[in-house]
Amino acid sequence: MEESNVTFITEFVLLGFPELHGIRIGFFAVVLLMYLISVSGNCLIITVVFMEPKLHMPMYFFLSNFSLAELWSTTAVVPKMLTNLALDQNTICLKCCMAQSYVAFSMGAIQFFNLTVMSFDRYAAICKPFSYNAKMTNEICLYLSLITWFSGFTLNFFQAIVVWTYPYCGHNVMDHFFCDVGPLLKLVCTDTSLMELIGVLYGAVVMWGSFLFTLVSYACIITTIVQIPSVSGRSKAFSTCSSHLTVVGILYGATFFMYLRPSTQGDTQINKVMYLMIIVFLPMISPFIFTIRNKEFKASANKVLSIWGHIPPFAFMEMMKKQKQMKKWPRCPPKL
Repeated sequence: MEESNVTFITEFVLLGFPELHGIRIGFFAVVLLMYLISVSGNCLIITVVFMEPKLHMPMYFFLSNFSLAELWSTTAVVPKMLTNLALDQNTICLKCCMAQSYVAFSMGAIQFFNLTVMSFDRYAAICKPFSYNAKMTNEICLYLSLITWFSGFTLNFFQAIVVWTYPYCGHNVMDHFFCDVGPLLKLVCTDTSLMELIGVLYGAVVMWGSFLFTLVSYACIITTIVQIPSVSGRSKAFSTCSSHLTVVGILYGATFFMYLRPSTQGDTQINKVMYLMIIVFLPMISPFIFTIRNKEFKASANKVLSIWGHIPPFAFMEMMKKQKQMKKWPRCPPKL
């Protein structure tokens, strides 16, 4: 093909969910509500952990890091998605596409690494309780956090550079709701074997590496919990890591389902649904998973929000529970 006949692409068209076009406004409202809940929940976690001295502990420090990564991840994708739905236009410029892809995948890697660090923290707390305070010092926690963020941005930087240097020509329609690397490579008009190799190495380090480390940590945790003689002790020990284990199961389950299942005709549609779960649904529910049964965090959140003059949400929930319990109490028989 002669160079004069090649038309280089300056913007892409994101198909999104064309099958939902008839209910576009309803879909917009649902995604917007989920996004607002996720932003509010993750901002609440970050603010409460920062302001409440009682929560200045490794577990909550790593949780606030995970919430910040979730906040960036969903904000990199959802506002542009909502704009396209509201205006019924699905274009995105080349530079915006590259920036969105870089931020989204960097934050994804940081989320995986943060979950791994959180699993190590739970291992140290349950399996090595007497040396926990000596091992998980403020300096160690800060170093682990910096390594997590640096690794996430650095590993994805090389992938982003290669994707950026590829020429995009001809077809510019991407069957996705954001700039995913897979659909993006289908629009490249040159050999992409280097990027495919980098993608394999990236997946091995980020997904498989973090998953195996988390798996080993939980194998040691479960072994230790089983050896606890009392039932209440086992229940208390497991409750400290149940929320983390739930988020690990959802995130890794959705990711492995996308990349490890046999190839089918519906790959693109299923991948879009899975990414929607990871980028929109999980950031919405994870703040509830981490805090809804955590009495320490709920007390701190009520304290912080009461200082600001707002109704403490967790106090309101406790009040509703008490009212329900009062309704269940047996009433006195009527006097004759």
